[in-house]
Amino acid sequence: MSKVKIGVLALQGAVAEHIRSLELAGADSMAVKRVEQLDELDGLVIPGGESTTIGKLMRKYGFIERIREFHAAGRPLFGTCAGLIVLAKRIEGQEESHLGLMDISVARNAFGRQRESFETDLPIKGIDEPVRAVFIRAPLIREAGANVEVLATYNEEMVTAREGRLLVSSFHPELTDDYRLHEYFAGMVREARSGEAKG
Repeated sequence: MSKVKIGVLALQGAVAEHIRSLELAGADSMAVKRVEQLDELDGLVIPGGESTTIGKLMRKYGFIERIREFHAAGRPLFGTCAGLIVLAKRIEGQEESHLGLMDISVARNAFGRQRESFETDLPIKGIDEPVRAVFIRAPLIREAGANVEVLATYNEEMVTAREGRLLVSSFHPELTDDYRLHEYFAGMVREARSGEAKG
């Protein structure tokens, strides 16, 4: 079976680390800096960084509508940390969302100053052993719609979830050698592509 090609939105954040993890997970990967590059891809990762900055840059370079179209065409998206905020329909304390695709409400920097950064072993539904999770000024999912499947919680707070072809995590899976969440996403992308081939 031919490899899937998964891009990493390269406006801000740990792009090289995501590319490395995706390639370890068996996908081809590339940094995406121009909207026309989306045409080459089977899936897209929106990495961490600062969500307001990423949102502004996405608007500036025409990514908002093109990524919505990419998703409408059945291609999966994976948002990590700030990428989770970018995908959410509702952001606490903000009137408008960015992509507004996933039926979740999120809180930015929700762990507070004293816990801005920490690591933990996190059990994730669909992955056999706990995943090493690095939280850096992480957002939280406050509310999830009926079609959202919560894949992981930390202290009873939702930190990883899936809705159809959308996947999000509060933490940075690219900052460790554990690439299994990227492998999970690559599986979603393969599934979507084989569904397209059948259709």
